Amino acid sequence: MFRDALAVAGKDLRIEARSRVALNQVAPFALLVLILFAFALDPDSGVLHSATPGLFWVAVLFCAVLAIQRAFAIESADGNQDALRLSGLEPAGVFLGKMLAICAQLAALEVLLGVGVAVLYNSPPTGWALLVLTCVAATAGIAAAGTLYGVLAAGLRVRETLLPLLLLPVLAPVLIGSTRAFEAARNSTPGQGWPWVGLLAVFAIGYTIFGAFGFGPLLEES
Repeated sequence: MFRDALAVAGKDLRIEARSRVALNQVAPFALLVLILFAFALDPDSGVLHSATPGLFWVAVLFCAVLAIQRAFAIESADGNQDALRLSGLEPAGVFLGKMLAICAQLAALEVLLGVGVAVLYNSPPTGWALLVLTCVAATAGIAAAGTLYGVLAAGLRVRETLLPLLLLPVLAPVLIGSTRAFEAARNSTPGQGWPWVGLLAVFAIGYTIFGAFGFGPLLEES
């Protein structure tokens, strides 16, 4: 299973490296979202600074939807999804591979967004241990849920518009938990952030287990 996961993740990342969709489209979109938030909120009033954690994770979720749609658009082209079904790979391995590839792309985007937040919002990160673990748990949860709902929507003609409607409400706990943990890290009150990291970890583990068992039937139906 883990060998299959590494093979699928490597394949997806190589495709992204060659196509540069994440670099040429998703990354500029992420920065544009931050710039628009900066224009919409008055930086002199302090509102922008106080809203930084929420704005950061909203931008991450928007980028995640694009990355997940891209991950399954690759499989929908030229009958690749049928080839994936007939490949003999473990469905759980395919799920984990897709999840790992999405995690890698989101991690890179989060670094870019973190730099953008520090520069545009004058809000340098603090509380590194809490902040890093928050990003790891939140990224894993987003990728696990996104992979599961991505394959669910992949077989539908309206998948581009249906996926956000299915996924974003499910990721509301991730948005809330990661924002609260981010605020605790920035305010140097880590004791208030660790319970939220625990919630994010439970969410990520739950969707990873559910996805590993449920991905196969969903792949067959998509």
